[in-house]
Amino acid sequence: MAAYLNRTISLVTGQTGPNNNDDKNSTATDTVDDSRHNLSLQTSASSTSANFNPMMSDNRMYQTNDKSPLQIFVRAKKKINDIYGEIEEYVLETTTFINALHADAEIVDKAERELFESYVFKVAAIREVLQRDHMKVAFFGRTSNGKSSVINAMLREKILPSGIGHTTNCFCQVEGSDGGEAYLMKEGSDEKLNVVNIKQLANALCQEKLCESSLVRIFWPRERCSLLRDDVVFVDSPGVDVSANLDDWIDNHCLNADVFVLVLNAESTMTRAEKQFFHTVSQKLSKPNIFILNNRWDASANEPEFQESVKSQHTERCIDFLTKELKVSNEKEAAERVFFVSARETLQARIEESKGNPPHLGAIAEGFQIRYFEFQDFERKFEECISQSAVKTKFQQHSSRGKSVSGDMRSMLDNIYERITIFRNLKQDQKNLLTERIQGTETQMMQVTREMKMKIHNMVEEVEEKVSKALNEEIWRLGVLIDEFNMPFHPERLVLNIYKKELNAHVESGLGSNLRARLSMALAMNVESAQNEMTDRMHALVPNEQLVTNSSKMVVRTQPFEMLYSLNCQNLCADFQEDLEFKFSWGIAAMIQRFTGKVRERSKKQTPALINRQSSIGHTVVTPVSTPVETTPVCLLPTPGVVGGITPEQLSIISRFAMSSIGSQGTVGGLVVAGVVLLYRYQLNTEHLQMLKTIGWRVLVGIGALYGCIYLYERLSWTNSAKERTFKGQYVRHATKKLKMIVDLTSANCSHQVQQELSSTFARLCRTVDTATTDMNEELKTLESQLNVLEANQKQLKLLRNKANYIQNELDIFEHNYIAPQ
Repeated sequence: MAAYLNRTISLVTGQTGPNNNDDKNSTATDTVDDSRHNLSLQTSASSTSANFNPMMSDNRMYQTNDKSPLQIFVRAKKKINDIYGEIEEYVLETTTFINALHADAEIVDKAERELFESYVFKVAAIREVLQRDHMKVAFFGRTSNGKSSVINAMLREKILPSGIGHTTNCFCQVEGSDGGEAYLMKEGSDEKLNVVNIKQLANALCQEKLCESSLVRIFWPRERCSLLRDDVVFVDSPGVDVSANLDDWIDNHCLNADVFVLVLNAESTMTRAEKQFFHTVSQKLSKPNIFILNNRWDASANEPEFQESVKSQHTERCIDFLTKELKVSNEKEAAERVFFVSARETLQARIEESKGNPPHLGAIAEGFQIRYFEFQDFERKFEECISQSAVKTKFQQHSSRGKSVSGDMRSMLDNIYERITIFRNLKQDQKNLLTERIQGTETQMMQVTREMKMKIHNMVEEVEEKVSKALNEEIWRLGVLIDEFNMPFHPERLVLNIYKKELNAHVESGLGSNLRARLSMALAMNVESAQNEMTDRMHALVPNEQLVTNSSKMVVRTQPFEMLYSLNCQNLCADFQEDLEFKFSWGIAAMIQRFTGKVRERSKKQTPALINRQSSIGHTVVTPVSTPVETTPVCLLPTPGVVGGITPEQLSIISRFAMSSIGSQGTVGGLVVAGVVLLYRYQLNTEHLQMLKTIGWRVLVGIGALYGCIYLYERLSWTNSAKERTFKGQYVRHATKKLKMIVDLTSANCSHQVQQELSSTFARLCRTVDTATTDMNEELKTLESQLNVLEANQKQLKLLRNKANYIQNELDIFEHNYIAPQ
């Protein structure tokens, strides 16, 4: 009783510290007891009215909301919701990022992507639970113990039906609503019913009855009750002695309760049914928070002499029940959770107070003030307990799950970051290797190009030299080739044209065949060797995989290289004019032509010839059409006014020719000429006659006869065969002259063919290398792009890991501020 008085006095006076003087406690106790025995109910009420301070009667009524212990839960709920909002954004951002990475199976596989996506649903479910999370208190007890009255008193308004008998036939849950109107909803229905119908729904006397385990949710405006405003939900239950389905009650309505209030009837003792129910609760919940209210304590005012003994008996039994039977608290905690109140009296006092009247107008019996403060003490302890319990039970698990989600995701992001780092290093190595390969290919390409150009140049010069030498040798042997031509010859003009055409074709074919036989095989082998060397050198610059790819795109020559010798004898010898008229070889005209030819040859040797090869290659040599040589001997042409048919100029030449013939041990022709000269001089000069006489006429006649025999022999032997030999000789001289003019052109043409063949091969190989280099550059760009993406992914992963650490820190701070101090 002393402890009870100390607690009550401390509430009235505002002193929270314990009294050190036991005598004073005893005196105060005696004074209170005497006043209860000596004063009547009216006197007690008036005395209470005179000494009661309305401002102190209900500090909680005028207490600001920020100072209420329930605000801890409100702030904690807001904070954990804010944190989970950040977690949800973080999970969505991370999942979006992971889905983008899933395209590359080397980094993120399908299982990891699905695991990240599962966190989205988990966090969304937690957020939904957090939105519904509130502080829940469940009231249990036997029928008509005043459970509904206690709730009405705490809510300061008569909301739940109460009265004599079995009034609550189902579970009634009272929770706050943001609107200004009150309504209720039946279980399994979204229909909002007027709250005045609660008496028809919950009253056991009504014809429409509900199942005792069904739930009726009553939504009461938050602005009308501070407890509802602070997210406290009240659950009223039927009596525990009504149904045996206690397990269903607990499973459906009690597992998420933060505080249980056992409402007993102070006029009787705790029953077996009430104990059995809470035994079942303690088996399914770990150390539930249980408050015990001994209601209707106002009845003890009728028997004040037994009040203390009954109170001590009830208190002892309640403490034993909590500590020894349920083992949910120690004796000190249990003593703080047993209260003796009058719910109906408190409700009446608060209704009067809401009307502006003093609270004592609602008193039922003597000792109202003590019972009233006892109820307030219960509310204060209840608020502290439910706030601590709800924060811990509701938010500690969510905080742990938030840490688990962020920690698991951070661990997975660390693994992905490591894989990206390995993958990035691999790509970086590939980039470095590819860069070195491209640079090396370009350097080697320049070197190979210089070497191949030099090789092609040397080979072209070598081919030009060989072709020129071979063609000159074949021209020197042209007579043999023409002698091999055996087509029938006839001097007829039409037949002769056909003969010349066929001879031109024979010469061109024979020269081409001879040149191919001498040069083509060696040239083809040299060209093939050079091509193989080019191919090997260039293929060494191309990666094997690209070489295989590009080889299918390359157009490769299927036939070996073959030199083409374009002589074109038809056009070259088209200006050839044969001279098939008979010409005496020892005739005067023939001798003069022979002598003038030697003179011209000597003059040519004295004058050096400057031949420009490039000019001869770039320009077509135009050979003037030679005038046919006069076929009639000079001695047979009559010339008027000329002595003996010889002009003075011819005589001068004849004299010089004769002197040269004598000095060189001339032949018969020389003698004949000498004789003619002497005869001519004899006719002109008597001295010549003297010389002729010296020689004698017989010699002259013999010489003339010999000369005539020779002439006759040659004239008779001038047959078609002789004409063919003469024709071929003339053709050989003409063709030799013409072919020598195109030696440089032909050799340059052949060298150009070799150069073109090698250059085309080298260009084709260069295109292959260029294609490979282009492919490598494209691959390098791809690698650079991939590296940029990987670097961006690494930065994003770092950011996401930092966000995970931030969330972990936020949850640590939350636990430190709201859970750890509890």
